[in-house]
Amino acid sequence: MDILAAQVGGALKSHGLKLATAESCTGGGVAYAITDVAGSSAWFERGFVTYSNLAKQQMLGVSEATLKQHGAVSEAVVREMVVGALNNSDAQVALAVSGIAGPEGGAPDKPVGTVCFAWGLKHGTTYAQRHQIGGNRAEVRAQSVRIALQGVIDLLGRQTELA
Repeated sequence: MDILAAQVGGALKSHGLKLATAESCTGGGVAYAITDVAGSSAWFERGFVTYSNLAKQQMLGVSEATLKQHGAVSEAVVREMVVGALNNSDAQVALAVSGIAGPEGGAPDKPVGTVCFAWGLKHGTTYAQRHQIGGNRAEVRAQSVRIALQGVIDLLGRQTELA
């Protein structure tokens, strides 16, 4: 994880950008991986741990209607989480993650291991993905941190003009 987090830092630093995170099921795991890298204060602006729907609404401005229509574990919600993280920070890049780490809480349409991710740039496009991750709670959370970090590298790699 350290290598991946350091790669995220290198990519952000090379573009002069800072990152904000908006996390639910990972409970701050992405922010922890980032701040485990010495010097991360040069490229990590802040993290939001919004485990409850109310926290998503209050801290990130996720709409109640989106939560009711799509559920907290949805691409629609993580997209709004990214926008909220960007609007409530000085970061130019944000990521969001919300999922069902288990062992309980799954449903037929969203079984345990369903995790949604989003990445976006201030004044730019937001990308979202849904993954089905196998394993126990710790494994789902750890893999979610990896996917979230890799998504930042992928986002920066596909941008020709960064905000």
